[in-house]
Amino acid sequence: MSGHMGFVGVSTAQSSIMAIFPVWAEILDLPTRTLRGHDLPLDATPEQYRALVEAIRDDPEHRGALVTTHKMGLYEASHDLFGELDRFSTLCGEVSSISKRDGALHGHAKDPLTVGLAAEEFLPADHFATTGAHAVCLGAGGAGTALTWYLAERADAPSRIIVTDTSQARLDHLRAVHDRRGTPAGLIDYVLASSPDVTRDILAAAPAGSFVVNASGLGKDRPGSPVPDGARFPREAIVWEFNYRGSLEFLAQASEQAEASALTVVDGWRYFIHGWSQVIAEVFDLTLDDATVTRLADAALAAR
Repeated sequence: MSGHMGFVGVSTAQSSIMAIFPVWAEILDLPTRTLRGHDLPLDATPEQYRALVEAIRDDPEHRGALVTTHKMGLYEASHDLFGELDRFSTLCGEVSSISKRDGALHGHAKDPLTVGLAAEEFLPADHFATTGAHAVCLGAGGAGTALTWYLAERADAPSRIIVTDTSQARLDHLRAVHDRRGTPAGLIDYVLASSPDVTRDILAAAPAGSFVVNASGLGKDRPGSPVPDGARFPREAIVWEFNYRGSLEFLAQASEQAEASALTVVDGWRYFIHGWSQVIAEVFDLTLDDATVTRLADAALAAR
């Protein structure tokens, strides 16, 4: 056994993957059982990103890394250090997977794939076509980019996707991503959440059965929720909390309304499973079938 895999985040020691990775490594017969956390602050500088990517590149014992939270910042600061970037990475302006091939760094944006794998476990294939529901994505960062990309690719793409964010710059970046993708004009509304009432009004106007997702990052690395206190989710909404750990205020808000409003509430555990398993497969050049992913998920639950 030699080497290690990296995990780029904000508070990596708190993640369940630190206990799960050695178990998965045993199941997959990986060449290492060691996962090393690389913690960077939310306001990391370009110099910090470049130093980390260069260290991964230049260390022969470093096999590659999963990137969370810092996907867009790392891409912006260091994309020129990669020998190859996949289409999602260049169009979305993010890197979530760093791997090595013949000494060169390869960057991938796996989130559009892993969002889809997780969503399709609970979101019916014809949901938007049969219900007329809208999608409400709270957050226009890397997670929101992945989610809206996936929704626009669905055979039953919703007739309306509303994205909110407190940053106009993130909304503008997301709009540019969809312009490059060729997303039909008018499919996505980009809304600046300049006050809590903006989000409250969007949820109030969304039709029954709408898909409401916390892609803001709030409730994980920072406490809080993008939904103001007292706001009501649409009846029969499918509510997805991308996070599986942290203070999880958004998940608590949805859970409190679940019975009265007939909500389907889903946390981020399966998204976590798919996100990590797909990046590990990329780093170690593996192919994972459904049976293997199920085995990994069962082992992760036991080790969590």
